[in-house]
Amino acid sequence: MTDAEFVRELAQPLDGESNDYDALLELIGNARIVLLGEASHGTHEFYFERAQITKRLIAEKNFTVLAIEADWPDASRVHRYVRGSSNDANASEALAGFRRFPTWMWRNTVVVEFVEWLRQFNKDVDSKRAPAGLYGMDLYSLHGSIDAVLNYLEKVDPEAAKRARLRYSCFDHFSREPQEYGYAATVGAAESCENAVVEQLIEIQRKAAEFLSRDGAVAAEELFFAEQNARLVKNAEQYYRSMFRGRASSWNLRDRHMVDSHLGDARATEMGLHGELNVGQLIRERFGSEAVLVGFSTHHGSVTAASDWGAEAERKNVRPALRGSYEELFHGTGLDRFWIDLRSVGEKVISALYGPRLERAIGVIYRPESERLSHYFHARLPKQFDAIIHIDETRAVEPLERTSVWDKGELPETYPFKV
Repeated sequence: MTDAEFVRELAQPLDGESNDYDALLELIGNARIVLLGEASHGTHEFYFERAQITKRLIAEKNFTVLAIEADWPDASRVHRYVRGSSNDANASEALAGFRRFPTWMWRNTVVVEFVEWLRQFNKDVDSKRAPAGLYGMDLYSLHGSIDAVLNYLEKVDPEAAKRARLRYSCFDHFSREPQEYGYAATVGAAESCENAVVEQLIEIQRKAAEFLSRDGAVAAEELFFAEQNARLVKNAEQYYRSMFRGRASSWNLRDRHMVDSHLGDARATEMGLHGELNVGQLIRERFGSEAVLVGFSTHHGSVTAASDWGAEAERKNVRPALRGSYEELFHGTGLDRFWIDLRSVGEKVISALYGPRLERAIGVIYRPESERLSHYFHARLPKQFDAIIHIDETRAVEPLERTSVWDKGELPETYPFKV
């Protein structure tokens, strides 16, 4: 039996039916945390299937916290919309805060549909149940979070706002590009703002009871968001200083922040060999079997991605997976869409899955001309995830702001010849 035939026997086909993920929900069981990854940030099917699973986790397993790889202030606006406490007219308007590259990551048609579903679910949910909320867990929004803290304090304690403004003025010598501060502080060209941001977080925490006593339960969520923004400023300040000490240092700090507030277990990939950790690893270390990690893969199709950081979104062709990769192995099964329970796969049962094999990760930048170097790494899939969902041919997620470049797409490699 070939490796592909072996995998085909393990595969559970996905037919687009409402019961597609019944077995996956059984695998999840009573887990407190479910991490849903993706092999790119621009694939329609990854967003869609992830949304389908998330809807069931909320509706059937009473999940109430949806944490996304996004900045806290931007996600907060969407949170208020799905909780029915904002003035935004629709999901597209609520997502308007996502203006930092890559905008299509959250401003796309699949996310709009999911946000509208979540808002309606919260409207109809039993009053005895807590509504579901959406929270950002990234730390790039240093200045946005500073603004959020100051706006909150201006409302509840103007004197505290003056003290916060003075502390945060440490960043005023730089533009709103925090990398400039990080470089200057690292090379000694500017004083570190570390003490100031820590003092501000401590003051908000110390005055929490006082703030809550003024408005009661109505103020609880506003205080929570303000404290999280103050914590984000503290962590972001440290992150931007660490950027110039080495990749592993800043990457690890960012992912620790995201856990305290890139999935798969880094120990099962080349990341671990380079001293880098990720959210999946940290969650497993902290919560063990109470966490379930789900990955996604594709063999070919199209993807929304940029050629360089900050560049315009393009609709690019995803090249067929390289030989020796998990994606090529899954393609060899002849199945269009399936998932595999990796917890049931022992190391000695099927070496094809245990690997190590190549695995592709596109992210928000796709460079097919250097694909092996830019987008592949070695991994042991059963140690990386608890389940893997494979969709053989995928298509680019549709941005809300479609451009002529995206609409045009990428010409096939055989153009102008039909071979």
